[in-house]
Amino acid sequence: MNTMTFSSAADRNQQPILDQLQTLFPQHGTVLEIGSGTGQHAVFFSREMPGLLWQPSDRLENMAGLKARFSAEGNERILPLLQLDVISDLWPECSYEGAYSSNTAHIMPWDAVVTMFAGVAARLVPGARFCLYGPFNIDKCFTSESNAQFDAGLRAQDPQMGIRDMAAIESLGNLHQMQLEHKLAMPANNFILVF
Repeated sequence: MNTMTFSSAADRNQQPILDQLQTLFPQHGTVLEIGSGTGQHAVFFSREMPGLLWQPSDRLENMAGLKARFSAEGNERILPLLQLDVISDLWPECSYEGAYSSNTAHIMPWDAVVTMFAGVAARLVPGARFCLYGPFNIDKCFTSESNAQFDAGLRAQDPQMGIRDMAAIESLGNLHQMQLEHKLAMPANNFILVF
């Protein structure tokens, strides 16, 4: 049985994200991805940034689909998948030259977002960047009507989910000595926040 899942959004946004990551991440090193989801970004970015090793991670329920995708891809620059629920699983005892997470902050409970920042900050080498992609509010306001509708749908599923305010995310970064360096506007009312 094929357990691979596919995200049309990940397929659409991977090239615009890559265009930014190629200038933000170093030429060589290892990047930790938090919440690899369908694995499409890991496959695409590791192929297009050949000097980097890509460390995918996700929660237990997504592992089968990710293993199927990475097995089909056969890319030696994708490291063995880590099971990582940022709150309940042990984080790897490794250092990374970059960290990346896409469309996670609005589906995690806020305490998981807090834990994600703490975990990433403790594992980045000095000067490394954390790139967080997704929708964010600015000054507690939605940047589009579609984001407002998306947020309402998320909160109807689970009150702990929802689009986060950029200032709250920036404060988390500051708490862990990760300064917000760039707020890069992206297609479809998204941003890459670069710490």
